[in-house]
Amino acid sequence: MITLGKKQTLRAVKQTDFGLYFAEENDPENRILLPKKEIPESIYVGDDLEVFVYLDSEDRPIATTTEPLLSMGEVALLRVVSVSKIGAFLSWGLPKDLFLPFKEQAYKVKEGDEVLVSLYKDKSSRLCATMNVYHNLRTDSPYKEGDDVFGRLYEESPTYGLFVAVDDKYSALIPRKEVVGEYKMGNMVYGRVIKVREDGKLTLAVRDKSYVQMIPDGETILELLESYGGVLPFSEKADPSVIQRETGMSKAQFKRAIGHLYKERKITITDGVIRKA
Repeated sequence: MITLGKKQTLRAVKQTDFGLYFAEENDPENRILLPKKEIPESIYVGDDLEVFVYLDSEDRPIATTTEPLLSMGEVALLRVVSVSKIGAFLSWGLPKDLFLPFKEQAYKVKEGDEVLVSLYKDKSSRLCATMNVYHNLRTDSPYKEGDDVFGRLYEESPTYGLFVAVDDKYSALIPRKEVVGEYKMGNMVYGRVIKVREDGKLTLAVRDKSYVQMIPDGETILELLESYGGVLPFSEKADPSVIQRETGMSKAQFKRAIGHLYKERKITITDGVIRKA
């Protein structure tokens, strides 16, 4: 069965002046057109070809060899190219923009926004976008308990907490008891994995951006220590201008990174002197 919104391998069954018709091997009468301008030079009647099936500007099923940014069952971050009285339209790599109805928006979007969406078919069997991505997020993340992660807020529940798409593709939740302050849907958030559930979904605690920044800042300090033979010629008590010149960090950043490295036992601090451990 030829399926809208998915890539599938079909067989070329009929050549015409305006394109090549494709069908499944066991159903040659159910045909779909690949326009002439998209036919690869090496493809003829009887050959198989992988195509994506969608609806053209007149809502007719049509095949394309162009791979869109989103297929059925996936999630993708797409840019809003326009907003009308009936909804928004997203760029997804095909000539006809993808429609995002107002009722499928988790929050109001505007032109230029990037939104995380999935595909669905509406009552008229047209392909549309939805910001309800929960069921299409993956549960096979490489992360484990204690890892720091970066994700996009896509839904808030008064009961459960904040739903997060880690790396824009993995399912995660910040439980209500871990939520401090207000958060805007669509924004990015830093978190720490506190549990990997049996189903693969992640449970997170919120991390402040400054905490995550300590990791690359710490690497910068370790490299600087190497260049100075393992001993820094200044400490966190130095003038802010000295710290900025030598490290590119503010004094507060430097102190946070030093504290992190000390807790990790990567440096020692004796009499105000910082040494590589």
